[in-house]
Amino acid sequence: MSVAMVTLGCTRNEVDSEELAGRLQAGGFRLVEDPAEADTVVVNTCGFVEQAKKDSVDTLLEAADLKESGRAQAVVAVGCMAERYGKELADSLPEADAVLGFDDYPDIAAKLRGILAGGHHQAHTPTDRRLLLPITPVERDASSIPVPGISVDVKDFSAVRARLDDAPWAPLKLASGCDRRCTFCAIPSFRGSFVSRRPSDVLHEARWLAQQGVKELFLVSENSTSYGKDLGDIRLLESLLPELAAVDGIERVRVSYLQPAETRPGLVQAIATTPGVAPYFDLSFQHASHAVLRRMRRFGDPESFLDLLEQVRRQAPEAGVRSNVIVGFPGETERDLEILCDFLTAARLDVTGVFGYSDEDGTEAAGFADKLDEDEVLARAAHVTSLVEELTAQRAEERIGETVDVLIEETDGEVVGRAAHQGPEVDGQTMLVGDVAGRRPGDLVRATVVASEGVDLVAEVGPARV
Repeated sequence: MSVAMVTLGCTRNEVDSEELAGRLQAGGFRLVEDPAEADTVVVNTCGFVEQAKKDSVDTLLEAADLKESGRAQAVVAVGCMAERYGKELADSLPEADAVLGFDDYPDIAAKLRGILAGGHHQAHTPTDRRLLLPITPVERDASSIPVPGISVDVKDFSAVRARLDDAPWAPLKLASGCDRRCTFCAIPSFRGSFVSRRPSDVLHEARWLAQQGVKELFLVSENSTSYGKDLGDIRLLESLLPELAAVDGIERVRVSYLQPAETRPGLVQAIATTPGVAPYFDLSFQHASHAVLRRMRRFGDPESFLDLLEQVRRQAPEAGVRSNVIVGFPGETERDLEILCDFLTAARLDVTGVFGYSDEDGTEAAGFADKLDEDEVLARAAHVTSLVEELTAQRAEERIGETVDVLIEETDGEVVGRAAHQGPEVDGQTMLVGDVAGRRPGDLVRATVVASEGVDLVAEVGPARV
């Protein structure tokens, strides 16, 4: 029996898809890339914002069409949207043969076999997954409930993870869940409370990924700055980073999703100065106005954020910094928007994702009274997006003349990769020119930036090896 995984959403979902693929492969399924060639299509859905949910439904419907035009016998929904809505999604989308929640992941192969045999899977009724673990972080045990992408005491990861592409980088989960209570975000309710992986498990998986040809580890979680708090050591990431960078075969380690209010000086120093760790700071600012941030139940203001950026650049002047902001949050005034724009201008970020606010089921902000008109939200988002495009293009242009270490990802036609300040898939890329003959994906080469276009760079290759 063959199965194809279709993944939507973030890199955390990519880890989950590879976990499901590994369990299916270990359970006797044959992995295929093309859904049209698969007996079963498993769609790993995203439930983050309204557009992501729409994309997930559209993808499930497209996969269901393959039951008529391809060889598919079953289409199965998994992932965040499936976990978040469960039976409601199953009832509203009969085209999907089953909706599986996180609790179904450990025996996913048996579940799919039963579905292919004509059995009926009863979709779950969603519950708040934060209630499944103790409130006190140090009393939590990640092995007590299924947590996607977090395997415990595994020595051979071939049984629980299968690479779905041959990219020279791979996401590696540090933790899952979130303890924050941001008023706009529903993720903690369906991802659950924050649980860290033990360092030994992270290191074992890192070594396994290196054996698969991975050169760059992309550490992912809902909140990497909280790593270790439930293990009794909030500074655990600072000691883990050098160990990961020392794994044989790994050229670069990158950390994602840092909470600015939790980003302590020691962590800044570790990311900025540890050999083999990319000086890359994925800081989730979300806004800059103190008033808006408090309504979001977050902390910070332009002064504290700029001070954090100054700390980063004092230790790593060429560090990459990316962030996301929400525009049009309930109660946002024109002055709040001006504060945000002034901050973005001063911050000199490499990449900024701009999201117009929209209500999310079950969030506190959905009940706020002082919402902006939808057209006004769209107009503000367009304004900030235009500003960000100008600012990030300027930041890229400032890098002309810099020496960068580029991990090559493509050599079909142009030779393209990513510098240390560019995260996978969303932060732009660097095209290499000059002495590029014989270069292969996975090579890490040193080059000098000679031009920019938007956030993308052109760099001329210097020495053959870093």
